[in-house]
Parts: sequence; structure tokens; C-alpha cells
Amino acid sequence: MNVEDIKTICNLGTGTMGFGTTVMFAMAGYNVRMYGRSEASITRGLAGIKAALATYYEHGLVQQPDIAAVMGRIQGVTTLEEAAIDADFVIESVAEDIAVKQAVFTKLDGLCAGHTIFATNTSGLSPTTIAEAVGRKDKFVVAHFWNPPHLMPLVEVVPGKYTTQETVDVTWQLMEKIGKKPVALKREAMGFIGNRLQLALLREALYIVESGIASKEAVDTTVKYSLGRRLSTTGPLESADLGGLDIFYNISRYLLADLSNSTGISPLLQAAVDKGTLGAKTGSGLYEWTPEELEKIKRTREDMLLEWLHRDRQENK
Repeated sequence: MNVEDIKTICNLGTGTMGFGTTVMFAMAGYNVRMYGRSEASITRGLAGIKAALATYYEHGLVQQPDIAAVMGRIQGVTTLEEAAIDADFVIESVAEDIAVKQAVFTKLDGLCAGHTIFATNTSGLSPTTIAEAVGRKDKFVVAHFWNPPHLMPLVEVVPGKYTTQETVDVTWQLMEKIGKKPVALKREAMGFIGNRLQLALLREALYIVESGIASKEAVDTTVKYSLGRRLSTTGPLESADLGGLDIFYNISRYLLADLSNSTGISPLLQAAVDKGTLGAKTGSGLYEWTPEELEKIKRTREDMLLEWLHRDRQENK
């Protein structure tokens, strides 16, 4: 199978990830059947798509005449039978639960054509384990979009034990065709690349606060105004080369032993979860979040991501 053979996308899910992947495929010219469990979920998904397109329009990333064409390529459906019609590629963003994902893919396995690739948008579950529920294990792969998928370019393509190189290659090429920046792992690993790096940084950030080295505000400010700015241009390995491996070697000799190497849950994180203070969604977590503060930081983040999308488009011209 070649990427040129892919014409129709089966998109499972209408939440933040589901509507976001739907709009990316539709904008790239693909017909998309977006599956939701009810008409209400389809309505919510379509509302999210319209809001995403409106944001693109406001920032000059899509023209008004194109919006109707994009919406015309999207069909909301409430049965897997409808979702599977003519599907060449399936992208799944349902609940992050192995049993739920396996049940969906088991049913689709009997509905889709033999050439159809199955991709799960899991953020860390094993593709090998999920694929045990289907016959086409060689055509099962992870395509992990980062949230929000219509603003974040990265997609991690992760093979399972049985995934063929052809499946990885076609999925990679498809991600490029919809304007994403794919990376392929050589083998599956818990958390893939991004979440392993994210959790390593979070572990040390929490440890610095817990051990009284600095406040949470100081930690976040340090990352935003140093590492965050530099890493958007040069990754950690490129940064090490630019800084000099001898310098990083010498720092490693005295600093690594002082960093957190805990394999347990951070006490600060555990206490917050135990109290039910889960962050912005509950109004408080490590910080207190008023509706006004939450809206402001979300808008700031969205504006920065949209600015980067503009830069990406200029680089790719």
C-alpha cells in the first residue's frame, strides 16, 4: 500500500483529540467519517472543528472559501459500520483504556478492507498489546498527535512488535501530507519520546520545589525564559553539541548525582491528587486558577502556537 492509495479516513472520537485530527485530515483534502457515540457528541465535535477553523481564519491560516470545502469533507456518523465505509486509514482517539480500544478495533477489523491501516492516538499505551485484538497486527501502529492536535505539529509514529516497516512508512508519509512533523520510534517504549522527556523534566521540577531549592514560580519562570526558548530551536542533543560535550560531561560528573532519581510518585503530586485539586479543571492544583487567569494563559499559549505555525509554513515554502 502507498500513501497515494489513501483517500478516506475513519476518525474515531469527537473530543479535543478527535475533532482536532478530523480537521487536519479534512484540511489536507481527505474525506473523513468522524465517529461519535451519539448525535450530541457529533454536534460537539463539529462545533470544535468550526471553532478551530475560525481560529485559523483569524490568523490567516485558512481562507474563508476553503472553510466550506473542509466542512463538506467531514461526515459525522454514530455507528462503526458507517465509519468503516471505504476507510483506508483509521485514526482512533477514544478513551485511554486498553479494553475500550481493543473492543473498537476488534469490531472494525471485521468491517474494514484488508489494506486498511489501524492507528491509535494513545499517548503511551502499548501498540503490541492493543493489536492483540485484531488480525491485521502488521498494519497496526501508533500515531500519537500532541494536544491540541490542530496546533501542535508533532506526531509520534510508534511500531508494535508485529508492525511492518511499510505501515510505519505510509503512516509517516500521511502525517507529512496533512502538515505534521512526524518522528518514528525504532521500537515501542512506555511514554514514547515526548512523555518520557516531559515526565523527566516534571520530576525534577517537583523535586526542586519539594526540597526547598526554589518556588514553583521560579521553576516555571526559569523554563519559560531559558530552556523553553532555546529548545524550540535546538533540541537537547543539538544544544549539548552547541554548548560543547566536554562542558556537559563536566557538569554531569557533579550534578547527576544530585538530581532526583525517584521511581515513586512525587509527594507534592500525590498530595494534590489525594485532595482532588487536579489543576485548571478543578480551579486549583499547584496553582490557583480563576476563570480569567485560565482564559488568559490559554489564549497566550494558543497565540504562541499559531505564531509557530506561521513560521513552519514559511520554512516549508
